[in-house]
Amino acid sequence: MTEASIAEDKLLDLATAALTRGGMRAEEAAEAARILVLADLFGLRTHGISRIPQYLGRVPLGGIDPQAVVQVERVAPALAIVHGRNGIGPLVGMRGLDAALEGARAAGIGAALVRGSNHFGPIMPYAFLAAEQGCASIIASNASTTIAPWGGKDTRLGNNPMGIGVPNPGGDPVILDMALSVAARAKIREHAARGEPLPEGWAADAEGRPTTDAAAALKGFLLPVGGHKGYGLAVMVDLLAGLLSGAAYLTHVRAWDKEPGVAQDLGHVFIALDTTKLGDAAQMAARMADFAAIIHATPPADPARPVMLPGEREMESFHRARREGVRVSAADLRRVEEIAGTV
Repeated sequence: MTEASIAEDKLLDLATAALTRGGMRAEEAAEAARILVLADLFGLRTHGISRIPQYLGRVPLGGIDPQAVVQVERVAPALAIVHGRNGIGPLVGMRGLDAALEGARAAGIGAALVRGSNHFGPIMPYAFLAAEQGCASIIASNASTTIAPWGGKDTRLGNNPMGIGVPNPGGDPVILDMALSVAARAKIREHAARGEPLPEGWAADAEGRPTTDAAAALKGFLLPVGGHKGYGLAVMVDLLAGLLSGAAYLTHVRAWDKEPGVAQDLGHVFIALDTTKLGDAAQMAARMADFAAIIHATPPADPARPVMLPGEREMESFHRARREGVRVSAADLRRVEEIAGTV
């Protein structure tokens, strides 16, 4: 894959211009672009600017409303319901995050349940932004069906992403961002496009048989991480993010790739905990440093692969991108430039 390097500010301007030209209001386009550009800084390319053509491709079909006015309904001092109105997912996600953070500042802990949304990018950017404000976070979303219930052979659950972030004053936060399948569907699409076999244990075919054939996997379903435990987590995420929020859930969620002109009505949940109310920053920093030191001091099974904290590899990518430029697919960059009208 041919790569290109671009400065963060230029990539943000480009993504904002593309989303604006696609129908969003400029200020809101900048908010959505921030999530996608952060994804690329973290090295999460399948959820970065490469998603812009997908999002905007659904607009003329009626699948997404780029002019949606997202409404935040505060139902209690620390609890909000966010009505996404079928808007661009990262914008709706930012409104959910902001609502949860507002509740956390007021009450120490805040939550927002989001309905009427679309694919909102990866979780890591939201957890990172929360950590910048001194908040730990628990964030999750439901998704269109790609996983069968444990013991079944037909999809009923999405590859629901979830994440947990903990701030680290003066240092990098620790962030777990994971989907509940062994591998993301986007990675299987990449293998299929390249004609490469899948690693064992990633997916099953339409009959429920484990397969390494990427094309067969796309017609079948993903396998949950940890077997029945991953299945259980996927169920609970959908209950929190989908059912409780008032969004679609399970098979009621529409698949954007199969029905691009139909609203998905995805649901998200954002929970934020204001750690600044738990003690001073110096004490928190010292405890986080000690925590990291204990983990890093673990003797590695492979000397070439030292033990790392969750999200540490992505944070290394983040700092490198800010120093040297963001590495993105040249084809993805070109497509976004075409949408923005800069080529």
